[in-house]
Amino acid sequence: MKFALTRKRAQPAQTPLDAQAVLNALSMAIIVVDGQGAIRHLNAAAEQLFESSLGHLEGMPLTELIPEDSPLFSLIHQARTNDCPVSEYGVNLDTLRTGPRTVTIQVSPVSEEPGSIAIALHEHSIAMKIGRQMIHRNAARSVTAMSAMLAHEVKNPLSGIRGAAQLLEQNASEDDRVLTHLICDETDRICQLVDRMEVFSDKRPLEREPVNIHRVLEHVRRLAENGFGQKVRFIEAYDPSLPMVLGNRDQLIQVFLNLVKNAAEACPQDGGEVVLSTAYQHGVRLAVPGSDSRVHLPLVVSVQDNGNGIPEDLGPHLFDPFVTTKPKGSGLGLAMVAKIIDDHGGIVEFDSQHRRTVFRVYLPMVSNESGADI
Repeated sequence: MKFALTRKRAQPAQTPLDAQAVLNALSMAIIVVDGQGAIRHLNAAAEQLFESSLGHLEGMPLTELIPEDSPLFSLIHQARTNDCPVSEYGVNLDTLRTGPRTVTIQVSPVSEEPGSIAIALHEHSIAMKIGRQMIHRNAARSVTAMSAMLAHEVKNPLSGIRGAAQLLEQNASEDDRVLTHLICDETDRICQLVDRMEVFSDKRPLEREPVNIHRVLEHVRRLAENGFGQKVRFIEAYDPSLPMVLGNRDQLIQVFLNLVKNAAEACPQDGGEVVLSTAYQHGVRLAVPGSDSRVHLPLVVSVQDNGNGIPEDLGPHLFDPFVTTKPKGSGLGLAMVAKIIDDHGGIVEFDSQHRRTVFRVYLPMVSNESGADI
């Protein structure tokens, strides 16, 4: 019996994977603590979650980052006692750095380092962000349909009403002219509101190009400091290495002008602060409206204020048209923000509690080679 001998093809030598690069690619936050409970390592997602770098947090007791009464410490104790991984779903993580968040916690002993524990925090908001994006898109679409209806069904008849009032005014008494003036003033006011709404029905393709988001924020800050935000202290926390945003500069200015104006108006009379920050975060890929392409949304721009927060019952409807907390507000500002960010294929979300309300805008970036989003 003869056996055919086969010669194995030599495999090319592969470069060893960088463990840190692998950890940074994960969307869940990874924290490693030693036997004394001091932080020894964080990945990029954990740095983003706690809004601080490894260099700043390394060596800090975990209890300074997360309250001691958190269920996390009970899980760490179980993992150490039983020398096995433990996990818990739907844990409320509420810290000054993160705000209230719902996470799944997985805790595992590090066998190579006795006493050390690896903690994985998987935030539930990834699915929630996608759901919120669809809600905001629906809100933007409802405003678009409403604006088209208003222009046709309201604005045109108003011009006839105003014309009739002007004709009546020619032969009216002084007392009646007060009423005709009232009719003209009110029709003009309604027409101005409809004009603002017509912006939502603009269906022209969005012209996008590489935009330096920091220049946009600088422009908005200067406008605020010389106008509505004169009594507010502005704090900037920018990531200077952030790549360009793929967007429309004028519309992005409008978005952040609205968000900064809302933040400034929400601040207390004394000690008001608005924090503008940018960061890079590994995110999910979402579809761009009107196309089959999908974009990565790693660029995060945050606008934070130290006001009283947003009423809980208003939260689910905050981006709907005509919803506002301001006595004289029209309720179109955040609806406009939702539409513009939707046109960019991005996400806008918020976290709100007393003395800490944050609006976060997730935007696509530009590749260095072709100028397309990646």
